[in-house]
Amino acid sequence: MSAFSNAIRAAAIAAIAVTGTVAVTSPSFAKTVMVGGAPMYPNKTIVENASTAKDLTTLVAAVKAAGLVETLSGPGPFTVFAPTNAAFAKLPKGTVETLVQPANKKTLTAILTYHVLPGHVSAADIVAAVKKGGGKAEFKTVNGESLTFMVKGKNVWIMDAKGGKSKVTIPNVEQSNGVVHVIDTVLLPG
Repeated sequence: MSAFSNAIRAAAIAAIAVTGTVAVTSPSFAKTVMVGGAPMYPNKTIVENASTAKDLTTLVAAVKAAGLVETLSGPGPFTVFAPTNAAFAKLPKGTVETLVQPANKKTLTAILTYHVLPGHVSAADIVAAVKKGGGKAEFKTVNGESLTFMVKGKNVWIMDAKGGKSKVTIPNVEQSNGVVHVIDTVLLPG
């Protein structure tokens, strides 16, 4: 097991202790959801499913460049906020191409792990935490920084450390090793 995998496991244990979020496996009754024209099967891993979605090709390339394929193919569970290709296209021109260079692996890894919560956190869990928090809820990510969640109408919104906001466009895409929530903007750590 890599040092990074051990770090993720340690972060998961710490986050569960702090937030009280309990890691559970995907429900056996989970339905198949379409993302980017491809079915996301609840019996496949996050990486297996994302690799088939035409809207997530930039994310998959970034996960490969950061060396996170093995980790996100592991047992988890993980909650991943998956930016679409259009979300990555909102970044300044050349940003993605720069980030996937080997010299920038540490920065890329920090950004990608900022999109991951330890454990299985459904949209209902987020909404409940927001209600309990009086309109906002913070969750600690695998990279150690927090994301702030809000609910506006029927939508879950996420605010990153820099004040950027992203909307969850497809919630609760169940995977064998967690859950994915598709988002419309890349989240940036502080």
